[in-house]
Amino acid sequence: MLTITHRYRIYPDATQEQQFIEWMEICRGAFNYALREIKDWCNSRKCLIDRCSLEKEYILPADLKFPSEIQQLNNLPRAKKEFPRLSEVPSQVLQQAIKQLHKGWEYFQKRGFGFPRFKKYGQFKSLLFPQFKENPVTNSHVLLPKIGAIPINLHRPIPTGFVVKQIRILRKADRWYASISLQCDVTVPDPVPHGYPIGVDIGLEKFLATSDGVIVKPPKFLKSRQSELKLLQRRLSRKQKRSKNYEKQRLKVARLHHKIDNTRKDFHYKQAHALCDTGDMVFIEDLDYRTSAKGMFGKQMLDAAFGQFRSIVKYVCWKRGKFFGEVDARGTSQECPECNGEVKKDLSVRIHDCPHCGYKTDRDVAAGQNIRNRGIKLISTVGQTGIESACADELPGAEVTQSRQVSKSRKRVTRKPKK
Repeated sequence: MLTITHRYRIYPDATQEQQFIEWMEICRGAFNYALREIKDWCNSRKCLIDRCSLEKEYILPADLKFPSEIQQLNNLPRAKKEFPRLSEVPSQVLQQAIKQLHKGWEYFQKRGFGFPRFKKYGQFKSLLFPQFKENPVTNSHVLLPKIGAIPINLHRPIPTGFVVKQIRILRKADRWYASISLQCDVTVPDPVPHGYPIGVDIGLEKFLATSDGVIVKPPKFLKSRQSELKLLQRRLSRKQKRSKNYEKQRLKVARLHHKIDNTRKDFHYKQAHALCDTGDMVFIEDLDYRTSAKGMFGKQMLDAAFGQFRSIVKYVCWKRGKFFGEVDARGTSQECPECNGEVKKDLSVRIHDCPHCGYKTDRDVAAGQNIRNRGIKLISTVGQTGIESACADELPGAEVTQSRQVSKSRKRVTRKPKK
């Protein structure tokens, strides 16, 4: 089963927009109420059974079961009688708010941290319509229950053979989007290693440098608009909260952030397609950019969004049938790609000059070549058994690998002829 998601811009009128906002607030209230039940149950089980807390105590029956997802979903029909406002929202949309909470709870149980938090005013920004009897999307409108037809900009058509499974309505600043999940009963195999390999080194001074010598400078999306953003945020801080002027100014700040985000994502997609145009196999360093974003260059790391770029490259490679791989990043800038000799250098040294073989090139280009060579070694092994195959022995740079198996020509005679 293949599932893809397309995002389209929708244009609800003033009445529909206000109805969406009210539904989000109702779902936010249901989310917070369900979370309050879970927190009360957890707090009532914190103290020992033979004593009470000195600060506070939650008096709940000892045999009270944990408020599970099924129990809270079954309580919704009874809650609608006590709170008629809940009936304004489609029942499945309201159920998805409870399911969203329990997904976060299960994620917290697996990790051991990240307890779900209460949603403040305006923090619930999406509605999920999980099921449709008929195709709700036409060339110009999307039909949603209890709200009617909404104009949609179908900038790319829905692929043939795909069925609309669910639609999520998103609010970003003052713009509305519909993320449509499409499914098709087909199986798409993962791309296999083939063709020309390239290695990509990512950094702050150069956004990326490939093993072929292509260098892309960082565009610095946030820094280029930082002065404008600073002015808008200063004006926002002087407005009275929850006032009309405050809301107008908040939308201006949100629009600018949204524009920066769109510009960054568009740049990432264009660079990903350019890499796929260059080679058939793309190799990138396997790094955890979250730890780097907490250092002294955290602002620049978040502005470049290397993690998002790597995810986009992986998706574009899969979509275009290119092979994508991640390699170990340790020592890629301290090794010579020609002789594999160790060349120590500080961050201030931007030229790679090998004293062993005399190879000289840009530091980041040399790192990209090391990433390419490690990627070729990576695809020449099968799993973790250490057995190597000869699937990449004719690729550029593969001659440095010590393969146990060597591909043989088809013209070679391997058996003795029968007499």
